[in-house]
Amino acid sequence: MQSTSVPERFLPYVQATEELARRFTAAGRSLYLVGGSVRDALFSGAPSGSDDRDLDLTTDARPDETERLVRDWADAMWTQGARFGTIGLRKGDQVYEITTHRAEVYVPESRKPEVTYGDDVITDLSRRDFTINALALRLPDMELIDPFEGLADLAAGRLRTPLDPDISFGDDPLRMLRAARFAARFSLKPDPALTDAVTRLHGRLQIVSAERIRDELDRMLMLDVPSKALWFVVRTGLADEFLPELPALAVEQDPIHRHKDVLAHTLAVVDKTSKNRLLRLAALFHDVGKPRTRAFTDGGVTFHHHEVVGARMTRVRMEALRYSATDVDTVVQLVELHLRFHTYRLGWTDKAVRRYVRDAGPHLELLNELTRCDCTTRNAAKARALSKRMDELEARIAELREQEELDAIRPDLDGNQVMELLGIGPGRAVGRALAFLMELRLDEGPLGEEEAAARLQAWWAEQEQPTPTNT
Repeated sequence: MQSTSVPERFLPYVQATEELARRFTAAGRSLYLVGGSVRDALFSGAPSGSDDRDLDLTTDARPDETERLVRDWADAMWTQGARFGTIGLRKGDQVYEITTHRAEVYVPESRKPEVTYGDDVITDLSRRDFTINALALRLPDMELIDPFEGLADLAAGRLRTPLDPDISFGDDPLRMLRAARFAARFSLKPDPALTDAVTRLHGRLQIVSAERIRDELDRMLMLDVPSKALWFVVRTGLADEFLPELPALAVEQDPIHRHKDVLAHTLAVVDKTSKNRLLRLAALFHDVGKPRTRAFTDGGVTFHHHEVVGARMTRVRMEALRYSATDVDTVVQLVELHLRFHTYRLGWTDKAVRRYVRDAGPHLELLNELTRCDCTTRNAAKARALSKRMDELEARIAELREQEELDAIRPDLDGNQVMELLGIGPGRAVGRALAFLMELRLDEGPLGEEEAAARLQAWWAEQEQPTPTNT
């Protein structure tokens, strides 16, 4: 066992756990702080904050004993994770999760882990995902336990598993995705043995639930530079298992002029967007329809209607990954609309602005940012021209907002008024009438109820009315 003295930056953690630790030592039990808080305190270059908002601890006490030791100390306690060895509690504002030393392995072809308890921290650390996370701080005496040289790996910029990577990834195949994220987050180079194992074993990801994969993808997309993780996912074959549309983008946009391929462009767009989860998902999916719509002409290559095809593909993939209906609808809408801006090359009429705002709805700002970020050209003049056009659009939106309620565009008459005016009951005719009024509203702006009523009656008079049936 290797140990070193602990830097002063660990003191806040020690202060937060001192009372708790003394309860365990008085009972003849050990308590260790583990998880991202230990790693990040050691890694001065780590981004602020940890993956673990709560404090993670491990002990040789079994769950029922842990429960007895903390019951009268904690302000609140929950035991839903007790069957996996974890007791959760809160003291003041601080939340703790205390897990019995364990060796967690996955039964082949099963998503359900088998949990066996251990008696020493070294065995527990050996079953952690990476050496940089296989670090522990013994409490309360502040002894740092580093049996797998995680500190050396942090210093060397290297990502390794504590045990043979085949064993680590066999324990939990999701760790292969986590490898992509940790390598990107901390600018670590994956060990060749780790990369080889991922390349060989990526098919094992099939036994991991869609929900866990989805959550890991979201975390990956929220990195400072998501493309570093996404390139690893593509090159090792991991993407084939849960996001095959991504490697399929590795086609040249123009084989004659050798423009950047769609995959490189897509990852560049993801990197350019701000840290908004739904925006980055939209950036990731915005061009997935291109491979299916690619066609070659005398003028080069085209991708007609790839936004429509891509929107359908996005819905299918996001639903397979168990995203919420709200998330799916938002991202699909952004993918479907991401080219709308480019259809107005001759300037923005009031009618065009109204339709653009209406169709974007509450996601207007996200759509505008996606459109801006979609420009990854190295042609400075072209980039400036696109930016200027977007500036002009946003100025037109602001101008019209001062004149009209753009964010709540609706017909000048409601359904009840339509039925009363036309003398009809509920049915399809009311919907047709409201659609007519909405088109007027978009084309001409607010008309007022009197003018809208006159225009509606004139329109209705021209419609072919159903012939009454004899009874």
